[in-house]
Amino acid sequence: MKMPKKITQKRAKEKTQEKHEKISKEEFEKRVLDLASKGLTSEKIGEALKHDKVHPKEYGLKISRILKEKNVFVSPDLKNAKNKLERIKAHSEKNKQDKRARREKERIFSKVRKLERYYAKVV
Repeated sequence: MKMPKKITQKRAKEKTQEKHEKISKEEFEKRVLDLASKGLTSEKIGEALKHDKVHPKEYGLKISRILKEKNVFVSPDLKNAKNKLERIKAHSEKNKQDKRARREKERIFSKVRKLERYYAKVV
């Protein structure tokens, strides 16, 4: 039985490097704003761009800064906390006897309130 050949570093590099064209800064900003209009946070926009083999470091820009300049930025912390609060509210309406969920709803609500105050001061 023959063992497969080891992949040398050169061959491994050739395998991982796929040809992709670099887009302009304007095109990059346009793509970021398009993804933001779909409701994605800066974290998810970065992941989507990474799948398309577009990296913000190549352009010297940060996704959150682009969104702040265009007044589209929504804090991922705040958005995730609000989504969690909505899910817990829906759950506690269905399950009135779930005391742990009621306590969790109060905890998340206070977290959302704190984050809203924080981001109101920062922005």
